[in-house]
Amino acid sequence: MLTPFELAYLSCEPFLPPLYREVRRELRHIASPFADFRVLDIGGRKSHYTINVPARVVISDLPRETELQRRLHLGLEAPALSRILRRRSNVETIVYDDMTRTQLPAAAFHCAAAVEVLEHVEDDRAFLENVRRVLRSGGIFLMTTPNGDCVPNNNPDHKRHYRRDELAALLKRYFEPVDVHYSVAGGLFYRLSLRSWSGRHPIRTTMAMLGGWMNGWQSQPQRVRDHAMETQHLFAIARKP
Repeated sequence: MLTPFELAYLSCEPFLPPLYREVRRELRHIASPFADFRVLDIGGRKSHYTINVPARVVISDLPRETELQRRLHLGLEAPALSRILRRRSNVETIVYDDMTRTQLPAAAFHCAAAVEVLEHVEDDRAFLENVRRVLRSGGIFLMTTPNGDCVPNNNPDHKRHYRRDELAALLKRYFEPVDVHYSVAGGLFYRLSLRSWSGRHPIRTTMAMLGGWMNGWQSQPQRVRDHAMETQHLFAIARKP
């Protein structure tokens, strides 16, 4: 049964930035044929895109320790753990873990997700080797990252922005088959959708909701999946042989 928080989130989802919507749609599609599906959400923090996914979700993330992490809202603080577990019906547990040297058991998950994570990782090959290790045979790795064909790297914690062909070549070292496509249209509505919501700022909130709804319409996969310019993200789905 969905919690009040999950129901509220789903009711607002059409007006939120569309990346999480696409991730959640794909995860539901991947998980739906299985009776007991386990998802590892790497760097997931609140893991909103796993809401209403028919799976048992394990969230892994780094602890929030540095000033840069606090400024960029990276990692997890201890008080957030109980709040997430209280709000979520399908989150099994939350662990502090570094995927480049993870202690999670091998072949433990049907699917691993890393949404806007790999660009923060210095040793991306160790990260992907360990993702492959924790997946079962035939398991799916779903990830997103900024579109290096279009989006400049101005984030102080981003190690790199991948071009589409670079990301595909990297993933093919560990997975087969691999599909990498572009996701989320840029422009005015995208920028509006990123504004925060607040009851004290109704005009800003209304504009953000309008931006999210319009950007979702602009960002339908069939419209943007092969358009390098003016798209904000790369969206990849890869399978462990």
